[in-house]
Amino acid sequence: MRTASILVCEDDAKIVELLEDALKGSGYRVRSACTMKEAQALLSTWMPDLILLDIILPESNSAGWELLQFIRKRGSVPVILVSALSRADDRVRGLRAGADDFISKPFHLEEVLARVEAVLRRAQPAISGLELTIDDLRKQVSIAGRTISLSPKEYQLLKLLASSPGRVFTTAEILNELWPTKPDVLHKTYADAQDVQKYIYLLRKKLEIDPQEPNLVITVRGFGYRLGV
Repeated sequence: MRTASILVCEDDAKIVELLEDALKGSGYRVRSACTMKEAQALLSTWMPDLILLDIILPESNSAGWELLQFIRKRGSVPVILVSALSRADDRVRGLRAGADDFISKPFHLEEVLARVEAVLRRAQPAISGLELTIDDLRKQVSIAGRTISLSPKEYQLLKLLASSPGRVFTTAEILNELWPTKPDVLHKTYADAQDVQKYIYLLRKKLEIDPQEPNLVITVRGFGYRLGV
């Protein structure tokens, strides 16, 4: 399955370096932001699988809380708050505001990695209820015991959506994952949004009972696509 991506939102460069090294060493893909505005700019075009968020950011003491609200308005991506604010009322406020976990500073990297793993595991809804099976070794897909023949790109798209059932993948994320960048033109892809729509359409034709009323490959209008759970 696809490697999980993590956003580290933290203004202390040393802590960012420690977290990036530890997370990358554990196989995660990592990006970082040191301010609320920088994080919001990243999240406007990309949504990670998990966010490590410091409550105190350079804009203000409330910037972390504001960013958490911004994140929750965009979806249900797991958020772990990492903060020197360790009083019980801060933890309660964070959890009630939509955070999935809370880590107090100073922390042990082993604890951070264990909590990241646990939160990601909880965030992965089971796909067994869909009766969907993806055999990555044989590159075979079956639904309700019926084998489905998919093209390589259709298979890649389904595998991406199935890596986080229920999670919304934006068109930009799908493009970045499924179409490589040209070596001579940075940040340009071989495809565009119409290509994503085409393969969503083709995938529905093969998987859905009624492609016009999809129950498996769902469009979240204004955001992207998700695998129904």
